[in-house]
Amino acid sequence: MNRKLYGNLIFELSRNGRRGATLPPHASARGLDSIPASLMRSQALPLPQVDEPAVVRHYTNMSTNNFGVDTGFYPLGSCTMKYNPKINEEMASQPAFASLHPMQPDATAQGALRLYWILQRMLSEIGGMAEFTLNPYAGAHGELTGLMVIRAYHEQRGDTRRTKVIVPDSAHGTNPASAAVAGLSVVEVKSLPDGTVDIDALRPLLDDTVAAMMMTNPNTLGMFERNIPEIARMVHDAGALMYYDGANLNPLIGKCRPGDMGFDVMHVNLHKSFSTPHGGGGPGSGPMGVRAGLEHLLPNPRVVRNADDDTFSVVESEESLGRISGTLGNFAVLQRALSYLLTLGREGLAMVGPLATLNANYIKESLRDLYLLPVDGVCKHEFVFDGLRDKSGGVTTLHVAKRLLDYGYHAPTIYFPLLFHESLMIEPTETECLETIDNFIAAMREIAEDASSRPEFVKGAPYETPMAHADDTEAALHPKVTFFDL
Repeated sequence: MNRKLYGNLIFELSRNGRRGATLPPHASARGLDSIPASLMRSQALPLPQVDEPAVVRHYTNMSTNNFGVDTGFYPLGSCTMKYNPKINEEMASQPAFASLHPMQPDATAQGALRLYWILQRMLSEIGGMAEFTLNPYAGAHGELTGLMVIRAYHEQRGDTRRTKVIVPDSAHGTNPASAAVAGLSVVEVKSLPDGTVDIDALRPLLDDTVAAMMMTNPNTLGMFERNIPEIARMVHDAGALMYYDGANLNPLIGKCRPGDMGFDVMHVNLHKSFSTPHGGGGPGSGPMGVRAGLEHLLPNPRVVRNADDDTFSVVESEESLGRISGTLGNFAVLQRALSYLLTLGREGLAMVGPLATLNANYIKESLRDLYLLPVDGVCKHEFVFDGLRDKSGGVTTLHVAKRLLDYGYHAPTIYFPLLFHESLMIEPTETECLETIDNFIAAMREIAEDASSRPEFVKGAPYETPMAHADDTEAALHPKVTFFDL
């Protein structure tokens, strides 16, 4: 943002001599002569001079320009932007937890360590894994940690030739990126038209240089990989491991488990499947789990239960791959996830996947006459349109996304996956009611009809947002990221 674009920035509200508070002189201020001249400022900082009401109103007004699941429907495909229940926030703000220090003795933090251990066990049960680590700070960090476990597994067995990771061409971008950061090379396998892995294309890629295959199930198009047992058998027969990208775990929760499908390592995104806050630069959390036989490789430190007295300890292992974070992850995010799981319980959790699947298919079937559906069939939690059916007016997926903002909805994911030229990926999640979904469908239908009858109007959107239609190319090539000059 820049000052010319936003006329009410705090620096433009500044008036010489205006103050929001007065403070008495501190005793230390009288000792300024003890500070070396080289460390002293020659000029005062150009800070704004504003009164407190102006500051409060400025930031309150700015906050209303933000969009999130607390302000409207957020059908962002691939990202599972589900509602974060307020009880989760209440639990995470409890003083007894919020005041803890990560380095204090185990005996003084038994409640927190019990929380860690319970969440580890719950995620292991949900994923069909033997053990989980909660240390990774984000989903991509958990993905990287899982690949580090796989690499360490092969190296400890002396199988150093295995340096390749097979990744479907429809995979999330973090898959090849994580493999590269882990020091592994990426081999792409082609997908069938429905986005599922082409087994015939996979077969010749499997040899004694492959360390693992990474998969998301359901895949990026929201379709379940029905050949997963056969794929897992082929990969294991080749001596490699199966990695599960937990980005699309939401529709499977409580119904089936990656471990039972043949996956050896997986990560989960707490902000996607377990309702913790999503976006804003963090903090996040990406717990990572392993099957039996790989637990010893999990990163240090780990929380373990002392069976003899039902206490909990933080331990280090020499067999571990080492540390991947400063401590035991982002504790407050983990608190929110446990609160979510305990609130739903086993029965409530089993409803998440079916409701997410129902909502996605309801929207898909309600719009397929106006939007091009490249992959037919029952989807899971999300689906992809290839833009409008009627493209005669030149209205693109980007135009549709911008016009949706005028209706008060965040746009779905656009131009991903790259399998289709005009991808429009929609994921409603299980937390949205029928009225919200029906209103969204009505808006999408009206946009499609306007795209045929008055395309130039749609191309000029948005009209009702604080910022009008921007030049995306100019913004990317010449971003303006400061609003005043020092």
